[in-house]
Amino acid sequence: MARPSFDLHHIVGFEETDLVGNIYFSNYFLWQGKCREMCLRQHAPRVLEELSGGRLRLVTAHASCDFADEFSAFDEVLVRMTLNRFMAFGVSLDFAYGHAAAPGGPAGEAAFEPLARGRQDIKFLRREAAGWALVEVPDYLMAVLQDYA
Repeated sequence: MARPSFDLHHIVGFEETDLVGNIYFSNYFLWQGKCREMCLRQHAPRVLEELSGGRLRLVTAHASCDFADEFSAFDEVLVRMTLNRFMAFGVSLDFAYGHAAAPGGPAGEAAFEPLARGRQDIKFLRREAAGWALVEVPDYLMAVLQDYA
């Protein structure tokens, strides 16, 4: 059975490639961030209020990406985010990058073959009287993230 995921669809533009059409490696990290942010926007608007109000920070403590193959300009990329695990004061998220649609049919578990895999470890900080302090994952956000475990 497939793990639940939050999916971001993205079409690769020329600005994301080099002269021979290869995707700049740094774009995979941008796509990770956008996937995470769109999940928060859709499922946890409260965290956005706390972030914009300066009461909460999400800090990327670690990010990685392993590449098996490449995408090209105008490829339709599916960035699939799942929860790896909860950690002390944060979460670890997994990302899989594959083609959004397989030839001859819609994207599905059988058709989805990742060309790259990534991970992000995110820490949570809250403003305290003495400055910023590490805090547990907020309850409302934990409830959202458990849906992707």
